[in-house]
Amino acid sequence: MAEIEWPWQYNFPPFFTLQPHSETQQKQLMTWTSLVLDYYRATKQSVLDIREMYATPLFNNTEIKRKLSIEVVQLILDSLLKSGKASPLDKSKQRWLIYWHTLDEWGETIYNWAQMNGLIGSVCTLFELIQGDNTVDEEFFGLDTEVVTRALKTLESQGKAELMFFDDNQGVKFF
Repeated sequence: MAEIEWPWQYNFPPFFTLQPHSETQQKQLMTWTSLVLDYYRATKQSVLDIREMYATPLFNNTEIKRKLSIEVVQLILDSLLKSGKASPLDKSKQRWLIYWHTLDEWGETIYNWAQMNGLIGSVCTLFELIQGDNTVDEEFFGLDTEVVTRALKTLESQGKAELMFFDDNQGVKFF
């Protein structure tokens, strides 16, 4: 797991309490939103489970003994949802997918990789995309399968790819 460079606000106790002044609150939520995306990018994680959110240092700064309230986390997640950087995995909105790139951006990144590697007209398994030797140096290496599948669906809707299911595997054909 990569080391996170926490912003100075992370060690400032009021950062963990929703600020009443609207301008300050807006800046606070923007900082939290960026921090969430940076954290998930650095740790190569994609799933945020509200029930387990205090198990990581993201919303729980043990050094200053402060935790971010669930209400503020929900505001952050709503903001991420509006920007296309998160989506709930369940109706109760307890589990969320976090994308440090939008699904369209992920799709384009994967498609550009396929073009550069001469894979247009070829089929790749999702395992090859996510864990393959040819993708080790790519930003999508190790990305959650659900995020990759959703990104590939954006390509599918553009006519650039087709998701395929065979046996116990999933794959994609690039056009």
